[in-house]
Amino acid sequence: MSEKRYYWLKLQKDFFKRHDIKYIETLPNGREITHFYLKLMVESVDHEGELRFSPELPYSEAMLASVTDTPTDIVEAGMAVLKELGLVKVDEDGTIVLPKVVKMIDSAADTDGARRVRRFRERQQEKLQNVTPALQNVTATVTNDNESKSKSKSKSIEIDTKRESKERETRSLFVPPTVDEVYDYCEGRHNDIDSQRFVDYYSARGWKNITDWKAQVRVWESKVGIPASEF
Repeated sequence: MSEKRYYWLKLQKDFFKRHDIKYIETLPNGREITHFYLKLMVESVDHEGELRFSPELPYSEAMLASVTDTPTDIVEAGMAVLKELGLVKVDEDGTIVLPKVVKMIDSAADTDGARRVRRFRERQQEKLQNVTPALQNVTATVTNDNESKSKSKSKSIEIDTKRESKERETRSLFVPPTVDEVYDYCEGRHNDIDSQRFVDYYSARGWKNITDWKAQVRVWESKVGIPASEF
């Protein structure tokens, strides 16, 4: 089994700045002729810059028009200009030769392509290995930040839990007073607070946020027996 080869055309970056190409493009249908020339070049790369339909039959201009998908009038004008500039020659047997193309042709065996693919993959792997330590550093930094945030959050939750626990403990120690207890305390302070009204008022509210009922009695005294919320 013969080894498969790949061919390509090496165009210089200043190809369209060449004097002959620039001259062609100044002519009527010049761009179309340049396009036709490029198609001839590409068609000849695997034949060392020569074009022939078969060993027995050379290309005619009509055949070139069909092969390159170019209008016949462009092919006729193009061949005349390309011959004039020495970009195309036609041998006595009708073989079309593109002299400048020979130096522009390159090729490689299929195994060469496999080697290039292997080298490309190796370079990609090297790049990945260089990137991995950097990613590990970033991951470690993010992990440390997350751990710090998690510890800070846990500490905050712990403080809040302790505060709530202390508040619950304080509330659990509070014992609502009886009407008699309030009456005796008010008598001792010689105020005019209605002990029954006082107890009813806070009982209706579940003694919420009250930890010292005697302090509330003193607040009522300053309001002449009426709680501040009722003013």
